[in-house]
Amino acid sequence: MPKQTKPPVEKVVLAYSGGLDTSVIVPWLRHNYGCEVVCFTANLGQGDELVGLEQKAIASGASKIYIEDLREEFITNYLYPMMQAGAVYERKYLLGTSIARPLIAKRMVEIAELEGADAVAHGCTGKGNDQVRFELTVMALNPRLRVIAPWREWTIRSRQDALDYAAEHNIPVTATIKSIYSRDRNLWHLSHEGGLLEDPWNEPEEAMYQWTTSPMAAPDEPEEVTIDFQGGIPKRINGVAKGPISLVETLNALGAKHGIGRVDLVENRLVGMKSHGVYETPGGTILYTAHQALEELCLDKLTLHYKQEVALRYAELVYNGQWFTPLRRALDAFVQATQQNVTGSVRLKLYKGNVILVGRRSPYSLYREDYATFGEEDVYDQKDAEGFIKIFGLPMKVEAMLDIAGLGASKYRTPDYSQFKRD
Repeated sequence: MPKQTKPPVEKVVLAYSGGLDTSVIVPWLRHNYGCEVVCFTANLGQGDELVGLEQKAIASGASKIYIEDLREEFITNYLYPMMQAGAVYERKYLLGTSIARPLIAKRMVEIAELEGADAVAHGCTGKGNDQVRFELTVMALNPRLRVIAPWREWTIRSRQDALDYAAEHNIPVTATIKSIYSRDRNLWHLSHEGGLLEDPWNEPEEAMYQWTTSPMAAPDEPEEVTIDFQGGIPKRINGVAKGPISLVETLNALGAKHGIGRVDLVENRLVGMKSHGVYETPGGTILYTAHQALEELCLDKLTLHYKQEVALRYAELVYNGQWFTPLRRALDAFVQATQQNVTGSVRLKLYKGNVILVGRRSPYSLYREDYATFGEEDVYDQKDAEGFIKIFGLPMKVEAMLDIAGLGASKYRTPDYSQFKRD
């Protein structure tokens, strides 16, 4: 075993992607901590990225690797609750990377306990959000585990440094200097950072996108899709029942085909700096639109409006890595209570980057045409409106009366031109 230069660690479980950083971390941990390294990879829908991971991990010096299919748990216990909450970070981001981290870290902790490891490690940089998400999860689930974050310790500072280290230790890596974008992919989204995006004035190049068709190159005819929900959970597409994985994959294919779900965002990171990222979330964008449309029918005004406030807080919790908190559980309890009657069908048209709502219906719809009809007096008497308006506008009326008594006119009626200066 190589000479140990760090405080003693017997065994560490590494969240392993097989990319450049985590490939280099395996020998670095062995060299600097003198410990056994067990790798863990969560299959969240990365596709081809999982090919050859076992051989690569062992060749890098790991004693073993766990590769586990967590896609259904990801959708059922993380994505669907987040969608039901309506969580969107800074008006655009559907939280594809953020929501995956607590699940990965949770399973990493469980494997560490299974293996009798005394530490866990991750490949997150010291500038990003993911380090917080991983480590808060570890703190919430097993604070006795030591967390090792090589990016906060080692002297590697660039992609070239990492490539040089890999070459020195004969570590197989696929990354090259030409790979200018940093990406994260799962069943829900694909993110892009770095490269040309470092200048937010630059238009993202079409070659950067790896999932969605350009809206300009998308089919010239719209495609209609109907999604059936039961208790806020999508169950069928175009009348065909589908399990969670099949449903999300089907919507991803439809959305990608029509250029749905591209987002360009300069966001505020948790650690205090801004970053520029581009996200592709085709199926998620369709689901959010459909679910929101059904809630418009099924939720009363007070609940719907308060739920919009909850959505903002929920999104912050997900983004900040605070999934395993009492507040998130409490918000989930509220959200689940609101979803009991969110059952019905939503009809959409997909066309050149747009999700166009064309119809929705529900047996629990609170919209009743017969109640809204002008001639229906037994439900809504138009004469009642006069008293309602007088009471509703009473504060405005009192303010105007005071203005007239003191100033001779309402302050809103006579503009104060003295505040405007001539050039």
